[in-house]
Amino acid sequence: MQNDTIAAISTAPGIGAISIVRMSGEEALKILNKFFKPSNLRPFKSHTIRYGKIYEDDQLIDEVLVSFFKAPNTFTKEDMVEINTHGGHYIAQKVLSLCLNNGARPAENGEFTERAFLNGRIDLTEAESVLDMIESRSELSLKLATQGLSGKIRSFIENLRHDLLQLIAQIEVNIDYPEYDDVAELTHSFLIPQATKVKQEIEKILDKAVYGQIIRSGIKTAIVGRPNVGKSSLLNALINEEKAIVTEVQGTTRDIVEGFINIGGITLHLIDTAGIRETSDFIEKIGIEKSKKAIQEAELVLLVLDQSEPLTSMDKDLLALTEKKERIIILNKDDLPNRLGQPFEDAIPMSVLKKTNLDVLEKSIHTRYLDGMIKIDQNLYLSNPRHVQKLNEALTKINQALETAQQAFPVDMIEMDIKGAWETLGEIIGETSDTALIDALFSQFCLGK
Repeated sequence: MQNDTIAAISTAPGIGAISIVRMSGEEALKILNKFFKPSNLRPFKSHTIRYGKIYEDDQLIDEVLVSFFKAPNTFTKEDMVEINTHGGHYIAQKVLSLCLNNGARPAENGEFTERAFLNGRIDLTEAESVLDMIESRSELSLKLATQGLSGKIRSFIENLRHDLLQLIAQIEVNIDYPEYDDVAELTHSFLIPQATKVKQEIEKILDKAVYGQIIRSGIKTAIVGRPNVGKSSLLNALINEEKAIVTEVQGTTRDIVEGFINIGGITLHLIDTAGIRETSDFIEKIGIEKSKKAIQEAELVLLVLDQSEPLTSMDKDLLALTEKKERIIILNKDDLPNRLGQPFEDAIPMSVLKKTNLDVLEKSIHTRYLDGMIKIDQNLYLSNPRHVQKLNEALTKINQALETAQQAFPVDMIEMDIKGAWETLGEIIGETSDTALIDALFSQFCLGK
């Protein structure tokens, strides 16, 4: 299948100015010449664009611009053709059909990027960064994605693997030539210090990984409170959109309502939950159960209290339910007299209706998670869960090697754990990854990428 010429539409479906149909493979230019005119008036030079027309038999389909890229100086390291058609679902599908009917096959999800990886154009971290760039929701998350695309992650992993390989080589020499070095001296003067150095490098990156994951994935944020305290109004105010229905009727929000907001580089995945109360309404009961589940899964809780009314038993239950969660208490209806009857330290007074102190809430969230911590231009931040998992696995193996070394076990036992760490790090960049992992990873991509 790697020798096939593949084709797909690379632009999003819908009406737009242009659509791009992309081909990659040895037969790309030959297939194009079967329906693109004037294709043979002169040689098609690499990295040039040519104007022409697409025909099916003698029927004009579209006027297009075609880009041609000659291997190996292409994204996939294969011959590539990109046909820029007029935007529209039918035209792009028609041109794709012509590609397929003349010798190409449909590309699978992410197959263009997969070929770039398999042909050595990019490593696995760079491939994953392409997907991260597509899914970026903020400037910070985009900058984070470019760390992988620039090779910064690969360089870090390769340096760690180089240091471990030096350890493995030293052990191999000792095993092959036992008279070459004293085992105790080798272990304490070389193996333990060098393994400790690698361990510290990994720990330093893992300590910062939480910030990378916050930037990449956002913070799952539940807005909770009893009915009619202003939860839906808060959601609408934060996303600046009338997404949630707001009425004075209790139980209006019966299901989860979601939205996204970017605060200084942090994406909040906001979830407006149904007001938690006792009810006999079957549908509302389902919504309340979903709300309780949302609270359990939330990484941040915005607990809204109505400060114009005395604290109720429901308020107290919610305060207890969210006590151990990362939370911010919001005292809504600050434009009315305070009748809560008790103070709440660090709570944010607001009038959601008048949108007062929204900036205070946003600053509080930013300070709590990222203020002064993120310096992407200076530091490496891992954000991909697979990278973090594999780095933790490698750290575990290095800790095992250190423990074995400190207990004066034979060096070949130490080597097993160090080799295991070396191989695990290789999985991050794709040096030691199996086919199933590669297929699963690229299946997450969209068609045409």
